[in-house]
Amino acid sequence: MADGPTGPSAPAVAGRTVLIAGATSAAGLAVAAALSAAGARVIAVGSNAERLAGLRDRVTDAATYVCDLGDFSAVTALAATVKAEHGPIDGLVHLVGGWRGGGGLAGQTDEDWAFLHGHVLTTLRNTTRAFNQDLLASPAGRLAIVSSVSVDKPAPGGANYAAAKAAAETWTRAVGQGFAKAAPDAAAVIFVVRALEGLEPELATAVVGLWDAPAASVNNTRVPLAA
Repeated sequence: MADGPTGPSAPAVAGRTVLIAGATSAAGLAVAAALSAAGARVIAVGSNAERLAGLRDRVTDAATYVCDLGDFSAVTALAATVKAEHGPIDGLVHLVGGWRGGGGLAGQTDEDWAFLHGHVLTTLRNTTRAFNQDLLASPAGRLAIVSSVSVDKPAPGGANYAAAKAAAETWTRAVGQGFAKAAPDAAAVIFVVRALEGLEPELATAVVGLWDAPAASVNNTRVPLAA
């Protein structure tokens, strides 16, 4: 854990273990740094060992793991390793994504759909299933994803992308409904952006703040982020 704030005025996330899936993006780096500064234990997961080493240079107390998050067996093995080495997690921040689009409806190729489905949705399904019991058992479980305004107003050239994001939102709301029934101190939150580039600090602050609010007040909410 980072030498972050302690005592009554410390952020509520202090001492919590938070896993970031897709941690080596600009957003992942910002979230990891903010969580560490707030006193959380950061578990950073990505697919590229070199980029994870770069994250450790900036967030020196982060524990890093290479994992193919599109492979459920690999994710279940990751969950077992993380639990054995760090205990159960209290938060899952899903930042795996990517963009493919353009060319109108005719340009929505099967290849692009496979990429988006795999990155945006499959990785979310895998990580939430593998770590769901941890989040249910935590006294303050949190799940957060980043979605897009295109879900509200999809265009033909971004239909694949908007459909994948809409599916991810639906999955997250289902997780949130499970929290509401079985773990009232847990919450699932969807952050919504037009474009994430440039909003990394706002996202990082919002993620840290998830533990400051009562779970019931944020569970199954869509929270717009803007500079």
